[in-house]
Amino acid sequence: MNTSNARALPVRDNRNSLTSSHPVGTAVASAIGVLAVISFVNWRLSRKAERDNPPQGRFLDIDGVRLHYVERGSGPPLVLLHGNGSMIQDFESAGLIDLAARNFRVIAFDRPGFGHSSRPRRVVWSPEAQADLFVKALTRLQVHQAVVLGHSWGTLVALALARRHPSLVQSLVLASGYYFPTVRADVVAQSGPAIPVIGDLLAYSLAPLLSRLMWSANLAKMFGPRPVPAKFQGFPKEMAVRPSQIRAAAAEAMLMIPAAFSASPSYGELALPVVIVAGEDDRLIDIDEQSARLHQELKNSKLRRVPGAGHMVHQSATMPIMDVINEAAAELQQRS
Repeated sequence: MNTSNARALPVRDNRNSLTSSHPVGTAVASAIGVLAVISFVNWRLSRKAERDNPPQGRFLDIDGVRLHYVERGSGPPLVLLHGNGSMIQDFESAGLIDLAARNFRVIAFDRPGFGHSSRPRRVVWSPEAQADLFVKALTRLQVHQAVVLGHSWGTLVALALARRHPSLVQSLVLASGYYFPTVRADVVAQSGPAIPVIGDLLAYSLAPLLSRLMWSANLAKMFGPRPVPAKFQGFPKEMAVRPSQIRAAAAEAMLMIPAAFSASPSYGELALPVVIVAGEDDRLIDIDEQSARLHQELKNSKLRRVPGAGHMVHQSATMPIMDVINEAAAELQQRS
């Protein structure tokens, strides 16, 4: 056979063939690869955040929850419950814990899923479920007749504590709370990472990245119209954007409207002293629809509107909040 006249056979590039014949599969595989890399980076950043911000308090193991708390000072007990997406360092950076510890036995909790507290998935962490957890924790700490301060989502837990365990809570301070169901487009947007399966993919991949990108804008909205105070730099941003905490925050966003719908009919039954605090310029919550309405429904409440303050009223107006706490404690002494 004369090979010199043979025609050269084309060499087939299998890689290009596979790519051109399965473009969708290739795109999906590439996307999965990118998400896997992002998830690994987020995992490493989460571990670093926890190393850089070790627990400053103690732990209680209750019903499968490892509950982190900080305790300082002596005197009448004061319990602090932070808002959604936050942790003990919110009250710490505000200076409220040290300020209150001069006259109170202050106990601040990382609520389940936030800070260094765990959040088992077998439980729907409604305000009532959290209230039942905290009453066990406070009983173990031998806390009785406490003043309980809740901020934002923490107000729902504080109210649930008062409704379900009235002998434990002697007075409430409710700051920047959401008490009655309303249409909230932002809540729908924040709930994505709580959706089963899809939510996990978001929480462990794209959501931490988006949270970092939106961090400054979100702070401006929460603190507005006042600027973010310098003291808030002590708040550990990297702890707040961990996948586990983002998922916990999304779950609470999803629960917020149903929780308010369920609890609001029973507010009028509360007879204990309540001081309601709201920033006049809160950009997240309509204080007339929420705080002022709650004041009308509660039998024994006072409303304190803080001029020029926004949703983070305990950060922007820490001394007025401390005055309210002292007012609640003094009223208890007068009644006793």
